[in-house]
Amino acid sequence: MRIWAVANQKGGVGKTTTAVTLAGLLAERGSRTLLVDMDPHGSLTSYFGFDPDGMEDSIYNFFHATVSGAVIDPWPVIRDTKVAHLQLMPASMALATLDRQLGIRKGTGLVMTKALRELQGRYDHVLLDCPPVLGVLMINALAACERLLIPVQTEFLARKGLERMLNTLRMVQRSGQQPLPRIIIPTMYDRRTRASVDSWAALRDSYPGEIWNSTIPVDTGFRDASKAGLPLSLLRPSSRGVLAYAKLLDNLLEEEQGMVEMEARAS
Repeated sequence: MRIWAVANQKGGVGKTTTAVTLAGLLAERGSRTLLVDMDPHGSLTSYFGFDPDGMEDSIYNFFHATVSGAVIDPWPVIRDTKVAHLQLMPASMALATLDRQLGIRKGTGLVMTKALRELQGRYDHVLLDCPPVLGVLMINALAACERLLIPVQTEFLARKGLERMLNTLRMVQRSGQQPLPRIIIPTMYDRRTRASVDSWAALRDSYPGEIWNSTIPVDTGFRDASKAGLPLSLLRPSSRGVLAYAKLLDNLLEEEQGMVEMEARAS
C-alpha cells in the first residue's frame, strides 16, 4: 500500500482537485484507492456528497480513540463513492478542535499512521488531502505518507506558500531521517498570461530536480466535475486537465516502481 499526501500551506492551489483526479485515474486503472479528507473544511468530503457538519463517523474518531485509550478502528469511517475501486474517509467539523484539545500530547502525531496500518492489504493507494495550515493534522499526514505531492498555483503568492511548506518539512524532519520524497506540481497554468509563464519559469529555476517537468492547465471542467461529485476523468476523459493529470500519474507510478525495485534490492 502506497501513501501519498497532497499538501501546501496555501489554500486554493488545487490540492483537492489533485487528490480527486489522481485517485479517480488510479481507480479507473483498477487500483484499490482510498481518499482521506484531513481538512476540517471538508472540501473533499463535500465533493462526494457527504456533509462534514453532520458526519458521525470521521477521521476525528481516530484521535478521540487515542485520547480515550480505545483501539483505533478505521472500518466504521470508510464510505463508498460512486466510483468503482474508490472509497473515502471523510472529515468532520470536529477536526477544527484538535489542536486546542490535544496540544502537545504524546503520540498524537502518529494517529493516522496507526489507523492506516490497520488497512494494509486492503488498498493499493491512499491519498491524504491535507489542510493548508501546520498543526496536528498536517504533522500526521507527513508522518504517515511515503511521498508528498505539492500543488503550486503558477502565480507569485502561491510560490510563497510553497516556501512555507518546504520550511515546515525542514522543521519537522527528524535528524538523520531520510528526506521525504516530494514533487512540486505547477497547477492552474495559463500560457496566455505573463504571470503564469513567469511563475513556472521561476519555479523551474528555484527548484530544479524537485518540480514536475510539465503543468496542470486551467480547465473549467474541474468545476463541472465538482458539481457532479465525480472525478473529471469520468465526465470528460479527453479534457486537457485529465490528460495532464494522467501524464503526472504515469510519472509518479514510474518513480514508484523504481522505489519498489530499490527496496527489493536493498532487502
